[in-house]
Amino acid sequence: MSASFSYNKKEKLKSRKQIDGLFAKGRSFLVFPVKVFYLPVDTKEVQPVKAGVGVSARHFKKAVDRNRVKRLLRETYRLHKQPLYDCMEARKQQLAVFFLYIDKTLPSIDLLQKKMPLLVNKLIKALHETPTSDTELAADTAG
Repeated sequence: MSASFSYNKKEKLKSRKQIDGLFAKGRSFLVFPVKVFYLPVDTKEVQPVKAGVGVSARHFKKAVDRNRVKRLLRETYRLHKQPLYDCMEARKQQLAVFFLYIDKTLPSIDLLQKKMPLLVNKLIKALHETPTSDTELAADTAG
């Protein structure tokens, strides 16, 4: 499949139910300054990955700053998402993922450009290490 650098409405994680489920049942890891929450989901969606971004209002009091950080996260994700899409299409699964910026200082685009490929690769690696189905998950917990 050719690389698509879009990030359209169908690719965005917007459902409150999915976001709450992601934080409640999902797994996470940290590549400072971004914490990633992810959860394989079973939906009838065409998109293999639904992604969302967020910033703490506690660290960034001004909405202008929060919006800038979210814009930078979305942009870097848009440019580096293709390996993740290829992985999920190969596994015939859907994934909900949320990128949470946790640092207290405004990031540069260069910093996020360096970190996003690391985040995507670590996410792919984490997905390969986790079971792909409920039966494998049950076998892992039983044994």
